[in-house]
Order: sequence, then C-alpha cells, then structure tokens
Amino acid sequence: MTDCCEDKSCTVEALAKRQRATLTIVLAINAVMFAVELVSGLMANSSSLLSDSLDNLGDALTYGLSLYAVNQGMRAKAKVALFKGALILTAALFVLGQIAYRLLSPVVPSYETMGVISLLALIANATCLGLLWKHRADDVNMSSVWECSRNDIASNVSVFVAAAGVWATASGWPDLLIALALAVLFLGSALRVFRNAFAELKQPAAVPVQIIGRARR
Repeated sequence: MTDCCEDKSCTVEALAKRQRATLTIVLAINAVMFAVELVSGLMANSSSLLSDSLDNLGDALTYGLSLYAVNQGMRAKAKVALFKGALILTAALFVLGQIAYRLLSPVVPSYETMGVISLLALIANATCLGLLWKHRADDVNMSSVWECSRNDIASNVSVFVAAAGVWATASGWPDLLIALALAVLFLGSALRVFRNAFAELKQPAAVPVQIIGRARR
C-alpha cells in the first residue's frame, strides 16, 4: 500500500485544509465590513464608500465560492474563477451607475465618516491580505482571491484620499473621481481573472490517477 505522503496526497490535503481555514476568516471579515461600509456609505452620501462596500460583498461571495472550489479539480476552480470575474465586473458596472446617478443628483458627502470608515476597512483588509499572502500562488482559485484582496487595499486608500479631497474642496467631485478610478481598477482586475481562468480551461484535462493505475496493470 502506497504511503499517502509519498504520492503527495497528504501534502495536497494539508494545503486544502490551510486554504479553507484562511478563506473562512477572510470571508467573515469581509461580510462584517460590507455591512459597516454600506450603512456608512448611505449615511455619508459617498459613492466611493458605497463602491467599497459592494467590493466587500463581492469578496465575501468570492471567498464562499473559493471555499467550495478548494477540493475541486483545476477546471472546476477555473470555472469558479470565471464567476468571480463576473462578480468583479458587476461591481465595476454598479460603480459606474452610481457615478452617473450622483452626476444627476450632486451632493457633498461626509468626509469625516468616509475617513474613519476607510481607515477601519484598511485595517480589516490588510489583515485579510496578510492571511492570503502565502496562498497567492497556490492555484488559479487562490490567485483570484488574492487579486480581490489586493484590490481592497487600493480601494480603502482611495476612499481615504477621496475624504481628504472632499474636505479640501467642499465638493463631491473627489468622491466621484475616486469612484471612477475604482471602477477602472475593478474592470482591469476582472479582465485578468478572466484571462487566467480561460488559460486554465484551455489546458488538457488531467487523467485520473485511478485510471493510470489500471492501465499499468
């Protein structure tokens, strides 16, 4: 009987277990921050803060899908990554819609709320990024998760910059410009996730180990 560690099955299972633990933690963090930023964004009338909250919702859904994909094959992981790309693309389109709405109904957002919440979100997402760092090159599933988490840091910093701009100019334009920049960031990220997933799907399917063993007999 072949020892499991000799054929790498122990190593693979240990890696999957670590991935599941990490994804569970970052999923919980993003779900909480989605609720906090959504309520705060509505109260502050901030397009960039609402955009950031939607990003956290998309990430929470993404991490849930990634938990499902941990024990799946590479093709299944690539298909999940495609769905993640679609979520990121949806976030970008929502942000663009929010910007269009605010152009028609301009308002000066609350820079105090934007600044405080963006710093809180930055701390939360920096924690997620640190947890995901070691998994960023594991496979297409975890690399797409890493892509989402890296975007979060940029989003949080951008919202803080928008808050400073609103304070300095007493207008909503910095908020809208940052929201537009976030939309562009989301679009670029979605394209990279799609490209990696399609590249993985083009690879020939792996032959199951059981079949190889039977063939040798």
